[in-house]
Amino acid sequence: MKTKHWSIIAAVILLLIVGAGSMFIVKEGEYKVVLRFGEAIRTVKSPGLNFKLPFIENTTVLPKYQMTMESSPGQILTKDKKPIIVDNYTIWRIVDPEKFIKTVHNVSGGTQRIDEAVYNSVRRKLSEVNYDAIISENTERGNINDEITNDVITTLQRDDYGIQIVDVRIKRTDLPEGNKQSVYNRMISDRESMAARYLSEGDEESRKMTSKADRTANELLAQAEADAKKIVAEGEKEAAVIYNKAYGKDPQFYNLYRTLESYIVTMKNQPVIMMPIDSPYAKILLGQ
Repeated sequence: MKTKHWSIIAAVILLLIVGAGSMFIVKEGEYKVVLRFGEAIRTVKSPGLNFKLPFIENTTVLPKYQMTMESSPGQILTKDKKPIIVDNYTIWRIVDPEKFIKTVHNVSGGTQRIDEAVYNSVRRKLSEVNYDAIISENTERGNINDEITNDVITTLQRDDYGIQIVDVRIKRTDLPEGNKQSVYNRMISDRESMAARYLSEGDEESRKMTSKADRTANELLAQAEADAKKIVAEGEKEAAVIYNKAYGKDPQFYNLYRTLESYIVTMKNQPVIMMPIDSPYAKILLGQ
């Protein structure tokens, strides 16, 4: 009887061990890959309780969420032959756990492949760009990041690791310590030369504008003087016509008027006048 009880107990324990070995739980944010003799045969992606063959199959866990990989800073030579230290990061995720297990085996192996692809792409792209374009905060810098991202995506899709690259971004670009001061001095010299050129161009433009304004003013003054002379000439002409008309109507009165005007001009400053006594002008003055 005792032997029977022990047999039952042993059977229950065996069933518990077999049952425990055949169950596994998948948590939120993870994949569970079922391995049979070390080979991935299926992936469970939904959270919950699942089963496998005990003693024959086992499981490994892979993250389902996006991960960030920080690349080690590396030195790269730009198009204009300037060495720079580049620090970048990559956002990635596993999309095909079975291919991932078969090709790179684990997360560490995946990050190694990504790091190699990113470094090669960054080195190749930045070697085609001048240093000033790399450090500037403009659209070209953004284009470089996008080109690197697309290049890494193409490389990893070709090798088919089961990896999806979300984004690759250059986080920091800096000069090696030994090159900083010389580059800064050269940049200062370049900016001073540029400022001097701008000042020279500004002075030249100012002289052109001043010369043009003076020429325009002289032209306007000349035109105004010509118009004034024309108006005066027309006025004198009109006055002569009026004088002629007046003279034609009463020549004696006109002669008298002109004579009186000559008196005003002649006697204005009490001059001494010498003339023959028998001259017409003298007779008029003497009232003869």
